Amino acid sequence: MASTLSTRAVRTACNASRAAPRPLVALIPRRTFASDSESSTGEAAPPRWSYTPPRTKAPFSLHMHSKRPEFHVNADPALLDQFYSRMLGNEGDKMLSEETKWLAVTHKSFDQGRRGFNDRLAFLGKRIVQLQASLALVQNPATASTSVEADQHGRVPFTHPALDGLKNLSSSTKSILTDRAKLAELAQKYDMQKVLRWAPRKPQNLHASGLELVLAHTMYAVVGAVALEKGGHIANKVAQERILEPLGIKTVS
Repeated sequence: MASTLSTRAVRTACNASRAAPRPLVALIPRRTFASDSESSTGEAAPPRWSYTPPRTKAPFSLHMHSKRPEFHVNADPALLDQFYSRMLGNEGDKMLSEETKWLAVTHKSFDQGRRGFNDRLAFLGKRIVQLQASLALVQNPATASTSVEADQHGRVPFTHPALDGLKNLSSSTKSILTDRAKLAELAQKYDMQKVLRWAPRKPQNLHASGLELVLAHTMYAVVGAVALEKGGHIANKVAQERILEPLGIKTVS
């Protein structure tokens, strides 16, 4: 009798273990990753921006037998800090972390994007700049057109001082004021070209390689980097004071 009970108990325990689902964590294989600041051997790794991760290198040259001359980019942190001081103002070189400062000026063409690139920062920064440009246009009714077409039925349109600036707000007006060529010209005044990390298609002809587009893209990326690390309030001020006002767009705080 005792042996029968023990056998039933063992069968019940086995059936329960088979019925109970295994936790999801137990099904996921464990992996270990080396962090950016520490290598797999425990030694301090160099900064992420300064080298290509070994695992991302191709086993052969991606430009085999290429006649394109090598295009040298800046690798001096002091030169990069000087640029941020010019663009962001006093102590602008201390506003961002070291890794973010390099990421913001790195285009996806540089090193095949293996060290990170600034597309996401530029997407965020462009939205901030466009929003501030829209607000500036709405808040400056002085540039609005005052001509009103006469209505054949004698109707008078509703007017209000707060609505005067809406006449300025159009996609064409905003695109003209924040034109790519104007942003690129402003970027060159900040000497962004000296610290820009990219791989032009034609090193002998940077304009034909899309220099204007890359400079404007990087201007947005810097604003996005400030928003990422310092918040939207500081990024709005940078967009107003360091981009829109130099372009001739009067902003209202």
